[in-house]
Amino acid sequence: MSTKYTVGIDFGTLSGRAVLVDVANGREAADCVMDYPHAVMDTTLPGTDLRLPPDFALQHPRDYLDVLFTVVPGVVKKSGVDPADIIGLCIDFTSCTLVPMDEAGTPLCFFDEFKQNPHAYVKLWKHHAAQPYANRINTIAKARGERWLARYGGKISSEWLFPKLWEIADRAPEVWSRMAYAIEAGDWLSWMLTGNRTRNLVVTGYKAIYTPEEGFPSPKFFAACSPCLADVYDKLDLEGTPVVAAGTTVGTLLPEMAEKLGLCPGIAISASTADAHVAAPALGCCRHGDMFGIFGTSACFMVQANEYHEVPGICGVIPDGLMPGTYGYEAGLCCLGDHFAWLAAQAPAEYKAEAEARGIPVIRVLIERAARLAPGESGILALNWWNGNRCILVDSDLSGLFVGMTLQTRPEELMRALIEATAFATRLIFDNFAEHGIPIHRFVAAGGIARKDPFTMQLYADVLGIDIRIAGSTQIPALGSAIYAAAAAGSARGGYDSVFDAVEAMQNVSDTVYHPNPEATAVYDRLYTEYLRLHDYFGRGENDVMKRLRAIRTEAVK
Repeated sequence: MSTKYTVGIDFGTLSGRAVLVDVANGREAADCVMDYPHAVMDTTLPGTDLRLPPDFALQHPRDYLDVLFTVVPGVVKKSGVDPADIIGLCIDFTSCTLVPMDEAGTPLCFFDEFKQNPHAYVKLWKHHAAQPYANRINTIAKARGERWLARYGGKISSEWLFPKLWEIADRAPEVWSRMAYAIEAGDWLSWMLTGNRTRNLVVTGYKAIYTPEEGFPSPKFFAACSPCLADVYDKLDLEGTPVVAAGTTVGTLLPEMAEKLGLCPGIAISASTADAHVAAPALGCCRHGDMFGIFGTSACFMVQANEYHEVPGICGVIPDGLMPGTYGYEAGLCCLGDHFAWLAAQAPAEYKAEAEARGIPVIRVLIERAARLAPGESGILALNWWNGNRCILVDSDLSGLFVGMTLQTRPEELMRALIEATAFATRLIFDNFAEHGIPIHRFVAAGGIARKDPFTMQLYADVLGIDIRIAGSTQIPALGSAIYAAAAAGSARGGYDSVFDAVEAMQNVSDTVYHPNPEATAVYDRLYTEYLRLHDYFGRGENDVMKRLRAIRTEAVK
């Protein structure tokens, strides 16, 4: 019997990649990556001088199709595998990344009448301009005593579905009236591949206020929010769009799509899922107290637990959200690598000259120099809110801060302070889970930073006081999708009849482990105490200067 393979496709913030994986052992036969031609649109729309308002983060859905039709044929060609031996495919995607479209599934920004309307484009996960609508949803939900709010830590943010929908309905009624469906980007692509419209359980649960037991919030709630949301359920098409878990077959590959992808028609297509949550099977994080982190432009932290707990300030918890049979809890930071890239872009000429002379990125120069400092040596502390706060405060109106700078402060000291701040924020998430009944017993890290930056991972181990094991693959989300594709294909096609069977065969965790240094941990314990004081002072209402500055900025750019 010939070797069978599945394709996992991971759509991230700036690029998409595919891996072709041997279902017998998880070996990656080939991978292929493509950057989005339009990247993140946060200043202007393509082909126009139209300036976008503050906190907009849009994408062009054409980029997703270009990636799909490039990376899948790319892995088939690179591997030399016979397409007849490829038995399934699964997509994971950033969330909540929302595509407004017509009845046929055509994104509205493809039409000439909407090409200059920003609300017709994809609202990326980090589109934070909808925060005022999130604030109003939270206020109304609390006043009405909506039970679902506790599942999301007591507060949702602009990264959720309904604030983005309300923003469209209120700011662009012409888009709202033309929009037949509002669908997650991963679900849209699965629809295009199979002809079947579905919603994946993970994103729907974590970002659209849904559970299989209770469904969505009641129509009365949305009526209390605004009359313009009276038909919001029509846009979701609850009757015609079932919610489906990853690893479940949502259809088979259409012949016309098979031709474009270089695959055989009729292979199994799994329900899509979210690009962080999908790492659970790839990392073998299936047990109570297992946590994994995805360290990229942002950071997501996922925890498995056997029971339900109300945990304030998290992103959400849903049954079967990470793996069948357990509760999956989500938390995270909405800025991680983005912090470090921002600082690298500000580096002085001498740092850029060194980087050029050595043929390395300037960010590596900064991190190398930061690694030579001792914990606490710089006397600088940061708040890591350059893109707002996802957890524990759930407030995208917050902004970043350095404390302790002098005329002798060097860029590498700022870099170390930023890395430390993200680690302190992660420790706060750990402590918050433990305080509410979910202690963390095992932590696995994945993503580019986890595999490429030993200094940062050692610093995290020192701050957290826990061993950190590193993923074995460079493409963990795509591998997770390939595992779900193997479950969707089933044993009859050469895959597996359960996600757990697929995990047992295909997971990939390396032998690299970072152990905490007790001396460094002792210093970081003291710095963490100071971080908490700053966190609460600027984040819990004692001093709202960050929000007042943001309001002044908004007035100035009108």
